[in-house]
Amino acid sequence: MTTQTVRGRRRASGPASEYPVAEAVMTVRPRDAHRDARRRKSLFNQVTDFASASGVGQKAGIALAATGLVLTVTVPSTGPMMSTADTGKNAAAASFAAQPEVSAAAGAKIDFNRTSVATKGDPDGKLKQLLSAQSVGTITRAASAGSLGAPLEHLVTASPFGFRVSPITGGAGEFHRGQDYAAQCGTSVMAAASGTVTFSGWHAYGGGNRVVIDHGNGLETTYNHLSSSSVQVGQKVSRGDVIALSGTTGASTGCHLHFEVMVNGDVVDPLGWL
Repeated sequence: MTTQTVRGRRRASGPASEYPVAEAVMTVRPRDAHRDARRRKSLFNQVTDFASASGVGQKAGIALAATGLVLTVTVPSTGPMMSTADTGKNAAAASFAAQPEVSAAAGAKIDFNRTSVATKGDPDGKLKQLLSAQSVGTITRAASAGSLGAPLEHLVTASPFGFRVSPITGGAGEFHRGQDYAAQCGTSVMAAASGTVTFSGWHAYGGGNRVVIDHGNGLETTYNHLSSSSVQVGQKVSRGDVIALSGTTGASTGCHLHFEVMVNGDVVDPLGWL
């Protein structure tokens, strides 16, 4: 039954019929037992786990480094291996079995003196061993090479050892007793090896201010034309110690260092020892 309103609309006099309500249908998906574990792992851990399990090894490590996920992590190159107590014991036994047996005679002598332990890291030890092993006059150039240190930080040859034209007189046939190295006046001059200063003063035969160091067993080095020296006779010096400053004193035409090596009192080419 309907009634007519003032404006002509009809209004139902009875209860309005209810619209059908759609039933909610929920489908329950089976729960993944490993889903929570995967969520807790970072992307990096997931990728590395996959790499280890699939055996991709170093290729996976390279790929991870390229993507910026890892820089210093190495992914195993083989598949995963489960360790047990038995395998651990076997691995330890194999490790000990692979080690060779080292033995020494009961009367073996072990010497830890510096001259016995001669390496590139101990050049003075090498030199002492070289000098004590044989007469200094019989040491070969191959054995002596590198046993002395450079007297200057930078070695620039100005005049070599041997016969030359004299820079003072201009005459030919002068025997040059050492190696001349270019150096500005005031450049630090260093001891070529450990030893004892046996001379420090003026050399009357053209060397100017001169320092002589005795390294033992007949080996000496001399440093000439110095502007000044900082050592005294009897002083112990070590390889690399600053002993003087370069100059142009004595028979010199300019700032440089005249460096000599003497074996049993005779000069030899310093290049055979540097």
